[in-house]
Amino acid sequence: MPKSSKPFRLVLHGGAGTIDRGAMTPEREKQYRAALEQALRAGYDVLKKGGAGLDAVEAAVRVLEDDPHFNAGRGAVFTAAGTHELDAAIMEGRTRKAGAIAAVKHIRNPITVARMVMEKSPHVLLTGDGAEDFAKQLGAEIVDQKYFDTPERWDVLQRIKKAEKAGGVGGKKFIVSEADRHGTVGAVALDQNGDLAAATSTGGMTNKRVGRIGDSPVIGAGTYANNVTCAISGTGDGEFFIRSVVAHDISALMEYRGLSLADASNAVLEKVAKLGGTEGLVAVDRAGNFALPFNTNGMYRGTVGVDGKTTVEIYK
Repeated sequence: MPKSSKPFRLVLHGGAGTIDRGAMTPEREKQYRAALEQALRAGYDVLKKGGAGLDAVEAAVRVLEDDPHFNAGRGAVFTAAGTHELDAAIMEGRTRKAGAIAAVKHIRNPITVARMVMEKSPHVLLTGDGAEDFAKQLGAEIVDQKYFDTPERWDVLQRIKKAEKAGGVGGKKFIVSEADRHGTVGAVALDQNGDLAAATSTGGMTNKRVGRIGDSPVIGAGTYANNVTCAISGTGDGEFFIRSVVAHDISALMEYRGLSLADASNAVLEKVAKLGGTEGLVAVDRAGNFALPFNTNGMYRGTVGVDGKTTVEIYK
């Protein structure tokens, strides 16, 4: 098939935080880069054939959900109770339909079930047991909680628990890095039809209270897509994203004030930073321009366009 001249773009992230180059072994960095490359290729293979941006972001996020290096799906962090609760959302910009699930415990690929909510139910957000019953009815893959366990995530939880017993207050910087404490994966895309899409998936925050839901499944906070403006997937302190309605705020600045994607993204992240939040995001607009701003030491991120050339970065 000849290459299309129509523009398309996929941008993704694997979480932002305190990512110290000195603490990253060459082998581990190689593994992270390989996973991001694989996710980019999965989305690119959809887009280059004229496929929908919605299919591309789902494909990219599924790759990262299945990789234990990332806090989504298989590598999800532990709650305070030593369990896993996962959130995900997906949205397409042409009709602004969206689907999301939250606080689920046994769904292997939450992003796929979020899409099922969008396409096969009259709802936008399902949570907990209701979301899992819905997933089972539609034949989604269900796994035991142990599927999500990883030794690294368990060690982080134990360090936090130990510090709390010793009188720590559970503050976000007293014992673990931002990258250990939380993380998210996400992707945004512009397809050859000019449609935008966004997808986000996460295991939430280490040591979170059971039932806590962050920004990822909240449409307009951590996930948003609108063909008039842009598509956005965020990562960072979810409570701050929700309070600032980050994703929609960026879109609104573009639509109502005429700001560029870069200027709108930077303005909103500056606002969140003033509240005390650490965060990052990936975004693409209807012209294929993209932005990857973050206010931490690093963010796992990558992009690919029509030429098929992938770019993957980790550090500031």
